[in-house]
Amino acid sequence: MFNSNLNEQQIEHLKQICDEGGIKLTHQRLEIFREIMAASDHPSAELIHKRLQTKMPTLAIDTVYRTLATFDELGIVKKLHVMGERALFDANLTKHHHFVCTRCKQVEDIYWPEFDESMIPEKAAHMGRIQSRHLELRGICNTCLKKMNKD
Repeated sequence: MFNSNLNEQQIEHLKQICDEGGIKLTHQRLEIFREIMAASDHPSAELIHKRLQTKMPTLAIDTVYRTLATFDELGIVKKLHVMGERALFDANLTKHHHFVCTRCKQVEDIYWPEFDESMIPEKAAHMGRIQSRHLELRGICNTCLKKMNKD
């Protein structure tokens, strides 16, 4: 799914979403889109900016922030709010959840269809219309556990 070489269909889909949202698909927006689609991690705006610096030295960090906020509003990416950290961005729009390492802050995708299909608790269902659900598991990843055991 994540490929820096976007195909024509993906670019046309992005153009259509931008047109419907009333924004122009500029070269900078396209490159930011390419970068986030190529990411296998969940990068912050700062990391995306850093990755694009060699290709686009005049790209302002504010442009990256504004573009990612716009992409989030248009449903092109998801903005993740990791406790105590900067916002991270995810171009993977398939239904999934996240495991966050509380030590290194690494974020991993979790696919859990049983959770997605489970009944909403009655109390929550009476609070209003549920539009989406997202589960975030927190713990220490295997890499950090191995490092801790070596110490």
